[in-house]
Amino acid sequence: MIWRRAAMHLLVSSVVVTLIGVCAWADLTVQNRGAEQLVIDGGSKGVVPFPHYLHQSILKDCNVCHTLFPQEQGGINRLKTEGKLVKQQVMKKHCLKCHKRLKREGSPSGPTTCTKCHVKDKK
Repeated sequence: MIWRRAAMHLLVSSVVVTLIGVCAWADLTVQNRGAEQLVIDGGSKGVVPFPHYLHQSILKDCNVCHTLFPQEQGGINRLKTEGKLVKQQVMKKHCLKCHKRLKREGSPSGPTTCTKCHVKDKK
């Protein structure tokens, strides 16, 4: 009888520890989404405010964008400096392509012109 109780306590403890671990892992994956809003260096045309969480909720797959550039702050600029990305490559291959496709389909889409994304600093 004592062994049965000990086994039951061990089983319950194992289940509780496993559930705590799963909940902690799930919480980390939700929190590891990067910034809600990003500001991308848009060169001479001005910065590009980027609604990161909005894109995540629509695209669902981070690799849609992050196969071209890493998930790191300043990653796009670093790749440009290293000559691994050319000017406007991300915008032309990803942003405009997707926004225009959504617009053609009649779905809500992002901007498709330079001035709708780039914000010049007003001095």
